[in-house]
Amino acid sequence: MGKHYEQLTAEERAAIMMMKADNCSARQIAVRLRRAPSTITRELKRFGAWPDRPASMAGAPAGYDARAASLRARRARFKCRKRSKLASDTVLFGVVHHFLAQGWSPSQIAGTLKLMWPDEPQRTVSHETIYTCIYAMPKGELRKDLIACLRRAKSKRMPRSRGEDRRGQMPDLLSIHVRPPEANDRAFPGHWEGDLIKGAGNRSAVGVLVERSSRLVMLIKLADATAASALEGFTAKLRSIAEPMRQTLTYDQGKEMARHAELTANTGVMVYFCDPHSPWQRASCENTNGLIRQYLPKGTDLSVHSQAQLDAIADLLNNRPRAVHGFYPPIVVYQAMLDKLNQPNSSIQ
Repeated sequence: MGKHYEQLTAEERAAIMMMKADNCSARQIAVRLRRAPSTITRELKRFGAWPDRPASMAGAPAGYDARAASLRARRARFKCRKRSKLASDTVLFGVVHHFLAQGWSPSQIAGTLKLMWPDEPQRTVSHETIYTCIYAMPKGELRKDLIACLRRAKSKRMPRSRGEDRRGQMPDLLSIHVRPPEANDRAFPGHWEGDLIKGAGNRSAVGVLVERSSRLVMLIKLADATAASALEGFTAKLRSIAEPMRQTLTYDQGKEMARHAELTANTGVMVYFCDPHSPWQRASCENTNGLIRQYLPKGTDLSVHSQAQLDAIADLLNNRPRAVHGFYPPIVVYQAMLDKLNQPNSSIQ
């Protein structure tokens, strides 16, 4: 078992100073303090000289000042501390700051850096280190700026139906439990999850589509949150998707999807509905909604955003690295799936 070394205390250094004044040897001091002789010898060698001794005393025996020794020991310990990889004046900190400002999470940043420089650990950093760096910073504008870049999320999610009755008015529902097996397996592309995110007072809304395999997201500008607007918006967006990549849609039992039969007739996409109060059955969409809220905060008017602006937000999300894909972005995974489907003799089944 290794020896445990303890730093000399201020009281011990004071005792050393007094015993040295009485011409005690290092061994005698060690015996009285119950310390190893080498500890005392090392202390006297490192901190034995007066820090401001004049040149005229250069040939005089070195003295020992307890206060000066304690101060110099503290300074030495401070210098020995390992410098943070994310010190604010490092290139790595600048890279992390840049990605945070782009809306990337610490996990996405850490994963991307490892992909870029797998054999250069000095150019990578863990997501825990990024969080620690941010929250350990002294209060100020830089700390405030970095925290503002982080994704905000409540510790608990409230049921989606809070405040309104969304159940019991949906005709001819197809349950998620009769969804085809390939729709349950994320290995098969072309199966989507959908949702609506609403603005202030539920007066404005944006449609959301997430492809289950790649996690690719599409956003849809809607006139309002009615079933008629949802039918028009989702029909147009689904028709814009390559036919092999539009197989099924899984949705919650929101009233905006009351015209789901017409949506299926318009697009050929079968719509399956989750159980009430079961957001985990559309986990990809729920997670994506949290990402979207970075750009479309709750309580704001969503009608001010054009379709072009929504497409730009979707592009940002689709080009973010995702841990589930080994930190490749959804757009790369989606395109690879589409390319494979376009090959001769390929099939989604």
